[in-house]
Amino acid sequence: MKYYLIAGEASGDLHASNLMKSLKEEDPQAEFRFLGGDLMQSAGGTLVKHYREMAFMGFIPVLMNLKTILKNMEVCRNDIRAYQPDVVILVDYPGFNLKITKYVKEQLHLPVYYYISPKIWAWKQYRIKAFRKYVDRVFCILPFEKEFFNRLNYPVDYVGNPSVDSVAEFRAHYTLSPEEFYEQHQLQKGKPIIALLSGSRKQEIKDNLPSMLEVVSAFPDYQPVIAGAPGINEDYYACYTDGKKVSIVFGQTYPLLTHSTAALVTSGTATLETSLFRVPQIVCYYTPIGPVTGAIFRNLFPIEYISLVNLIAGREVVQELFANKFTITNIYNELHKILTDTGYRRQMLSGYDEVITMLGKPGASQCAAHLIIQSLTH
Repeated sequence: MKYYLIAGEASGDLHASNLMKSLKEEDPQAEFRFLGGDLMQSAGGTLVKHYREMAFMGFIPVLMNLKTILKNMEVCRNDIRAYQPDVVILVDYPGFNLKITKYVKEQLHLPVYYYISPKIWAWKQYRIKAFRKYVDRVFCILPFEKEFFNRLNYPVDYVGNPSVDSVAEFRAHYTLSPEEFYEQHQLQKGKPIIALLSGSRKQEIKDNLPSMLEVVSAFPDYQPVIAGAPGINEDYYACYTDGKKVSIVFGQTYPLLTHSTAALVTSGTATLETSLFRVPQIVCYYTPIGPVTGAIFRNLFPIEYISLVNLIAGREVVQELFANKFTITNIYNELHKILTDTGYRRQMLSGYDEVITMLGKPGASQCAAHLIIQSLTH
């Protein structure tokens, strides 16, 4: 069968690539065209547009790049029409994907499946109407999403979490000792690592990395190491790291977390991955006009937390320092507690174990692939 996939950012590229591999196992004749990234390309098929040309976040960046976004949509629509796939599979990225799915259903009348549902439970719950109208089937990767959609009388499938798969796959083949990792990346031997995961977009890095660097500089017995984001070159990081005692590694986030003592993490999939590696963390997310943003979140959003770790647990496992809580003092105090209070670290790790149990065993992409092919062939 012919599959058309759309992923608009690094995490979507990762999870879509694993889904493609699983689809190939179930359907050896599978053919792929996609909007995505390097990992999807390595899985096979034709890359139509790289997510680097599509990843615009926030009102102002979207407005400034509106012409490019509209052009990308036109390219995508025309390409799907020409390719005539058996199914279109959307991977998160709702602003773009929900506009594409309307065209696919109304004009091309093709099946549309959503793998990794957008976080409409966090905001924009009105989008459930578009789901009902244009999306034939939804595969969720967070345990609580199934209950959320069921409350809205919209049946979905929970297939497990692909980050569980990715981490399990990595651990099964990773063999470097701490000493070898330190040597490979020219790190200071004997100094524990504080990992800095400052986001996958330039705006996130700009907003979060300077504060992270300022805080970790107050802990000279530890060495900070930045997890370089895919698609962001070293020159961009140099704007914030020049003259500072900090290392950076690219394409090594999982090895970095394997050898880290603590982590400062911008909210997103990275918070969940950090918990799967059982690294105590602080969620750090800068927002403009912090007090106002905090008030809006508390009063208008239907959720209590922003990190996947806390959302899955249904309680506060890790500290979320965002909006008005995002201050140098707060980040410093929490990091000091993580590094010095053994009981506090143990409590956080216990919370991680609860989350890991709730997520279930590896096999999300295999489960989703099986359900997709079963649905298309019966």
